Amino acid sequence: MAQEYEQLLLKNQLCFPLYACGRKIVASYTPYLKPLGLTYTQYVVFMVLWEKESVNVGQLGSILHLDAGTLTPLLKHLEKDGYITRTRSKEDERVTLISITDKGNALKEKCKDIPGKLAAEGSSLTQKEAAELYRLLYKYLSE
Repeated sequence: MAQEYEQLLLKNQLCFPLYACGRKIVASYTPYLKPLGLTYTQYVVFMVLWEKESVNVGQLGSILHLDAGTLTPLLKHLEKDGYITRTRSKEDERVTLISITDKGNALKEKCKDIPGKLAAEGSSLTQKEAAELYRLLYKYLSE
C-alpha cells in the first residue's frame, strides 16, 4: 500500500529534515539566549538592527522572511523593554521605522561570543559542506 503513496512518505520529504534542522539549530541557541531574556527570533531582529541601526517593518520582514503578524507583537515587546523605538515615517505615515536604542546596542556585547560558542560545539559538516548548504538554502529562499 505504501508504494502507491511514495510521495507521502516522510523519508521522501525535503521539508522534514529542513524543519527538524531548524528546530535543532534554534534549540542550540536557547542556552545562550535564555539568560539574556531573548528568543531566537528576537536575536535575529537584533542582528539586523546592530548592522543597520534603523529599518522599517517591511524591510525587517523581508530580511528575516517574517510577516507583520509575527513581527508586530515581538517589536511591541522589545519597545516596551526599551530595546527599540518604533516611529512613523515622516515621508509616509503608513511606514513604521524601527531603531535600536542604547540599551539594545548594549546587548551586542553580551551576544558577541554566541556564534563562536556554537561553532566550538561543532557540527558534522565540513567547512566546505557548511558553505554549500548556506549557498543552497539562500538560493531556495530567494525563489
